[in-house]
Amino acid sequence: MAATFTIQYAIHALQFVEQELLLFAAFWFLLGAADDIGVDLCWIWLKLTGRAQVDRITREEAGAPLAGRAAILIAAWREADVIGHTVRHALSVWRQDDFTLYVGCYSNDPETIAAAMSGTGADARVRIVIHDNAGPTTKADCLNRLYTALCDDEKRYGYRFKSVVLHDSEDMVHPAELAVIDSALSKVDFVQLPVRPEPQPQSPWVAGHYSDEFTESHAKSLVVRDALGAAIPAAGVACGFSREIIAGIARQRKAEGGPGPFAAECLTEDYELGVLVWREGGSSRFVRVRDETGDLVATRAYFPARLEDSVRQKARWIHGIAFQGWDRLGWSRGLTDLWMALRDRRGPLTSIVLACGYALVVIEGLLASAWLLGAQSHLAVSPFLQGMLFLCFVSLAWRSVMRFAFTAYEYGVGEGLLALLRIPVANFIAIMAGRRAFMGYLRTLRGGAVKWEKTTHSAHPVLAPAGGENGR
Repeated sequence: MAATFTIQYAIHALQFVEQELLLFAAFWFLLGAADDIGVDLCWIWLKLTGRAQVDRITREEAGAPLAGRAAILIAAWREADVIGHTVRHALSVWRQDDFTLYVGCYSNDPETIAAAMSGTGADARVRIVIHDNAGPTTKADCLNRLYTALCDDEKRYGYRFKSVVLHDSEDMVHPAELAVIDSALSKVDFVQLPVRPEPQPQSPWVAGHYSDEFTESHAKSLVVRDALGAAIPAAGVACGFSREIIAGIARQRKAEGGPGPFAAECLTEDYELGVLVWREGGSSRFVRVRDETGDLVATRAYFPARLEDSVRQKARWIHGIAFQGWDRLGWSRGLTDLWMALRDRRGPLTSIVLACGYALVVIEGLLASAWLLGAQSHLAVSPFLQGMLFLCFVSLAWRSVMRFAFTAYEYGVGEGLLALLRIPVANFIAIMAGRRAFMGYLRTLRGGAVKWEKTTHSAHPVLAPAGGENGR
């Protein structure tokens, strides 16, 4: 009798938790769905009105001399496996001579220095800069050291750069990138090109989910932001800034005691820099261009293939964009930019709602098992909640269609179908990253230092059979 009472009590407790979680998860799922559908409708309207067309660039235009000299900055710490390939490939596909590639290294990382020198050869377009401090410091600190070297070169040689372009050590650049950025910066202060994660056969699930997310974001969400005139966040790669806007931000940082334009205390200094351009009255663009063969002018890279690395990377993004962004940047007064800031910072809430959703799956399984064993475990769902759950199902179906369509268009139908199967993987990574980001944020509130938890790179897309040295 006591055992029966205990089991029935446990079932009632689960039903109560089920009811509360259903209401909580359904409400926030629908709110997030309305947010996403708003972006979808804007994108559809842009496509129907012809405002989301992708331009083309010819091979001659891609290799034409730049209108002004470009400085490309790459911060490298323990990147011996990839930095040489990145430098060598960039020098082979960028046909212009009017740029300087600055590679920031550390004296206590001789392997990366040697690899960078091997990729450079005797090419005078590269300058390897050794940081004054032992590594690792932070990526922003290394970029500030490169900015100092850039300024020193301007004084030494008597010229001034037109643009400052950011890249990572593992990037595979497109031959037309510098020409596209140079042309765009004749009209605006900041330009961001797409980032294209390359599929990795050895990691179709973890690495593959980046392809799904970046494709939808860089083919739709950023296109909408650009059309609405909202701030364009910098991805830290394939992004170019006018020399004047970088100098202005550097002066502002130095007035506040900083060493340069990049915030060393911020985990996502690139994202913040893009937003600051808009906040300072500068103009920004997100530009999608395809070359004459139909390939997207984008930076290609391998993203983390291991679950732990992916969680650590995404936790850094959530910590920097959501938590530090709220603290450091505050909120915009414009409705459009406020909407986009809310989208950027919903990562912690998304991880909580997803965790509740998967907790519901477990609870429903337990209650179904109890029902099969003869217990009275059925929950009476109100018509209002039934309607919310139906809308949740419709929105999930719509999101799945969008995810399939964008991934299949860029990577093929096979990857599009895999994108649907990768949704739970992406959700699990989001949940774990949200928890890690929150714990990291709590440590900084208690006085803990911000750490450069960089991603380890051991492979480069230029070595892939389908990649080669042609920049595809």
